[in-house]
Amino acid sequence: MCRVESNSEERESRRRRRWWKIGMGVKVVVCDDNKKEKSKSSSASNIGGGSSRSKKIKLWMVRATTSVLLWTCIVNLTTFGEVWGPKVLKGWPSCFSQDSPLDLKLSSTVSVPPRVLPPKRVYKNNGYLMVSCNGGLNQMRSAICDMVAIARYLNVTLIVPELDKTSFWADPSEFQDIFDVNHFITSLRDEVRILKELPPRLKKRMELGRVHTMAPVSWSDISYYNNQILPLIQKYKILHLNRTDARLANNVQPVEIQKLRCRVNFSALRFTSQIEELGKRVVKLLRQNGPFLVLHLRYEMDMLAFSGCTQGCNTEEVDELTRMRYAYPWWKEKIINSDLKRKDGLCPLTPEETTLALRALDIDPSYQIYIAAGEIYGGERRTASLAEAYPKLVRKETLLDPADLRFFQNHSSQMAALDYLVSLESDIFVPTYDGNMAKVVEGHRRYLGYKKTILLDRRLLVDLIDKYTVGSLTWDEFSLAVKETHAHRSGQPTKRLVIPDRPKEEDYFYSNPQECLQSDEPLTSI
Repeated sequence: MCRVESNSEERESRRRRRWWKIGMGVKVVVCDDNKKEKSKSSSASNIGGGSSRSKKIKLWMVRATTSVLLWTCIVNLTTFGEVWGPKVLKGWPSCFSQDSPLDLKLSSTVSVPPRVLPPKRVYKNNGYLMVSCNGGLNQMRSAICDMVAIARYLNVTLIVPELDKTSFWADPSEFQDIFDVNHFITSLRDEVRILKELPPRLKKRMELGRVHTMAPVSWSDISYYNNQILPLIQKYKILHLNRTDARLANNVQPVEIQKLRCRVNFSALRFTSQIEELGKRVVKLLRQNGPFLVLHLRYEMDMLAFSGCTQGCNTEEVDELTRMRYAYPWWKEKIINSDLKRKDGLCPLTPEETTLALRALDIDPSYQIYIAAGEIYGGERRTASLAEAYPKLVRKETLLDPADLRFFQNHSSQMAALDYLVSLESDIFVPTYDGNMAKVVEGHRRYLGYKKTILLDRRLLVDLIDKYTVGSLTWDEFSLAVKETHAHRSGQPTKRLVIPDRPKEEDYFYSNPQECLQSDEPLTSI
């Protein structure tokens, strides 16, 4: 039994009935304490309510159809807005901008609308592709981009890549420990289907070892994967690629493949929130003290042992590096002429050589120099000249408390991810060796607007340094020669160098993804 106890309650009741009638198009039955009155009301409703009910149903259908159309428009507009644009990292915008306190306060109070996912691409699945990446973080990063592009154009389902845990660094990190796996899957759903693991019926086959495994041919174009790899996937339903480094050619690829490689690299491969937050903190600490240069000083023990470069090392250190090189059977080159390799520009610059190069380029001594690398071989003895020339020499270990890095210990790939973020945000980036991190960061900084990246010409530098050391050149002559050599080596727009049949010697796609870049300046070949 429902009674109206007061005028205010009656008004409230009428208001609610109007709301439901307008918003839902549903007939409201009002309780009454008299069953007879209720019966009369119901009869009257049945006599004249047929057309009213029909109108309400039509109104409801119009509203539902309008809502569907509006949401479809929103999804399409959002997807269109993610089309590649120059110099702006749309999928993963730089979160380390120098915001004012007011900006930070406003950003914390303004609610962010939920991200609208791109529509799923519907295609006939030709099978499942599993990949085991090999190498360090940035070698694996570029390989993941390649594998996504391959999976997309073979119309297969990609299983989230497995990361290398058996290389020199022995990092046990899984994909989801470094990258935001859910973002990776959902952000690419309009291109390729990605699963975290195989379906149960196929997972059993994997556990029993009944999966075809192979290493694809290096530097292949997409036709190789269409003609050789796709038939194997269709035959076995699952194919496992156990090596992924440099398996897709730098050039002669359809532009759609090149752009998809970029999209994965610059948008889909986002680090975990833990890594990104710590990266923000490091950059904030650096910016509080002015501009900073990130120096990728590739002078760790493993690098020197592998390359055989021993410039500046004492006899005991040379012996230690040689023993280490022979201890790893997959390091194929054992007998190495260090002096000859250095003169050919194939050795990483030493800390002492790097110091001379930075000074010759007039890098301001007041700049902070952030070393993005592992432990420098030889320790403070080898970095003494660098610290003297640039007193504001810092590393993540000196900027952060040990507690901040405790989860990163013995996880070299996660440490490298942190350095990667800081490298992207630096005022200047200087690598001393053209390894995978140097190349991928170079390309990423080009995408962010051709940020200054000084690419040191090691072959010419060591020749100039040797002449300066023996007195053949004065400091002014040495400095002028270094400046002239590097006048066009600061990350400006250029075309990739293409060398047919010699892909190892040509420019790496990820160091200069020109198909994904737009610039007001014409591309030049240098």
